[in-house]
Amino acid sequence: MAWLAGWNYIACALFITADVLGRNLLGVSSAATVEITGYMLAVGIAWGLAHALARRAHIRVDVWVNRLPLRLRAPLHLFALLALGGFAAFCAWAAWELVDESLLFGATDNSALRVPLALPQGLWAAGIGAFCLMIAVLLLEGLLALLCGMPEELDRLLGARTLEDETAEALEAVAMARVAGR
Repeated sequence: MAWLAGWNYIACALFITADVLGRNLLGVSSAATVEITGYMLAVGIAWGLAHALARRAHIRVDVWVNRLPLRLRAPLHLFALLALGGFAAFCAWAAWELVDESLLFGATDNSALRVPLALPQGLWAAGIGAFCLMIAVLLLEGLLALLCGMPEELDRLLGARTLEDETAEALEAVAMARVAGR
């Protein structure tokens, strides 16, 4: 899903670029760029959430938590994920309710395309659903790590990325760029 979300952003940028160039150079416009790219951005964000969670790429404010001993820090990671899961579940429920309502009323957007709103809303809701599923899997894995007496594994799984993690990722990217450049 993250791969599709990334290519979705490239397609969105190309669509906007083509519309701007067409409007400025040829005097023509798609007249639906705002609606279509808005749908594309919403779907791209939703489809990237699960991957960002798995890679521990979400922004975290954890100055205080990182100063706690591991035995206290590990359950707090689980609590934070549980709170995120509650919020994500509410968002998923609301998203699917919106899709259901759009299907019930046959809602379409107000552009010339008359796109059935259930289509982009359904894709968006599916991304939020995948995010909820990833949260559930990580909660289960984290809970098992905690119950098995492996708080360091839970910290590695759910804790904020360390400077060493960031450095290793940057060095890996540099190595991949060198290989690709040959």
